[in-house]
Amino acid sequence: MASLSCRGALLTSLLLLYPLLCAACPAICNCSSGEVDCRDHALHFVPSGLPTNASAVLLGYNHIAKLQAHTFLQQVSLLYLSLHDNVLVSIHSQALTGLGVLQELDLSNNYLVVLTAETFLPLSSLTTLNVGNNQLAQLAPDVPRTLLRLQALFLHNNALQSLDTGFFENLPAVHLLTLGGNPWACSCAIWPLFFWLTHNRDKIQEENLTLCHFPEMLNQFPIAALDNASFSRCQESPLHPRDYAILLLVGPASFLGSIIICILTGCLVVACNKLSKDPYPRQRALRPRMTLPQQ
Repeated sequence: MASLSCRGALLTSLLLLYPLLCAACPAICNCSSGEVDCRDHALHFVPSGLPTNASAVLLGYNHIAKLQAHTFLQQVSLLYLSLHDNVLVSIHSQALTGLGVLQELDLSNNYLVVLTAETFLPLSSLTTLNVGNNQLAQLAPDVPRTLLRLQALFLHNNALQSLDTGFFENLPAVHLLTLGGNPWACSCAIWPLFFWLTHNRDKIQEENLTLCHFPEMLNQFPIAALDNASFSRCQESPLHPRDYAILLLVGPASFLGSIIICILTGCLVVACNKLSKDPYPRQRALRPRMTLPQQ
């Protein structure tokens, strides 16, 4: 009985202490009402011991260069995470594991060059992603494919020159997009962006700031101000469907024809060789039979 009462008392103590353990706050941060404020402390790493019940973590204005694997694994209740104005150059593919309810992620004003779809795979509830003012040179379609609930995407002031065709197809819920300040190359590669802009003008912020950078004659010309005629040669197929049909017929026919010609040529050579030989070979001369003179 005594042991049972001791176990009961221990369990009760743990239950009473649990909220305090969850609410533990790193000494360098300020914690209040679920918000953990660690801004502007010259941090080089995300501090350990963040409260597990935190709903918002603010890590802006520090010197964090990398996010290691499972950095926020215990913050399962986190709704808002801000890492703006750091020196981020890489994010481990498992760094954001555990943030299944995260709704807003701010990675702006850093030095990110590449974003992978695997990194954002755990963020199934994300609605806002800010990666403005980085050094992103490309953004593959599989990145937004993992963020089906995304409603706002900030891509301004990066190094983007074009976006793949499937990029916008994977953003069904987006109603706010920033694209200005990128060196867009106004060639056929920009056609998907132009098409999306002309059909979603209400979703783009400051469309007049989404400007061509290349070629030189279109430098600083708004992409949305282009017309369909500018992309006419990009939309035309180099071959007519009838030409494809002819190619499909001519290819196999040429192959079979070459085989038949080879066979006929071989037969002709064999026949010529046979005809060139003497059909009546000279028979060997018989020696005269030797006879003895009659006695």
